[in-house]
Amino acid sequence: MSSPILPLRAAIRALCLADAPLAALMDRAIHDEAPRGGAPAHATFGDVVLRDASSSTERGHEQEIAIRVWARPGSAASALKAADRLVALLDDSSPPLPGHRLVSLTVTAIETERDPDSDTILVTIRLRAVTEVA
Repeated sequence: MSSPILPLRAAIRALCLADAPLAALMDRAIHDEAPRGGAPAHATFGDVVLRDASSSTERGHEQEIAIRVWARPGSAASALKAADRLVALLDDSSPPLPGHRLVSLTVTAIETERDPDSDTILVTIRLRAVTEVA
């Protein structure tokens, strides 16, 4: 079984890197880990849950994906604006996935919290993706 986790991450990254309005709000690269140093508003991939969603005729998967948007220090609005742009960019999009067909990609939740260690605002975007093996 070929997992769609890495192809979906690559497709999300490609959409973000190609989006000029996002560049005005944050570092367009979505990182696997927080970048070192005094980064501007940025995003990281969070947890992923992958489930089998096969039918009697098609092999498929359902993914729950988290993207975490970190604010610039002292600016909650920076994370909220960047998250709004990411939602507009990703919700109901259909980027190509090598080896898979994206059936749907939807935003299911947006959550905000304050990181107790850094006192920085964090916005978590939760996505649901359904894919079939090509």
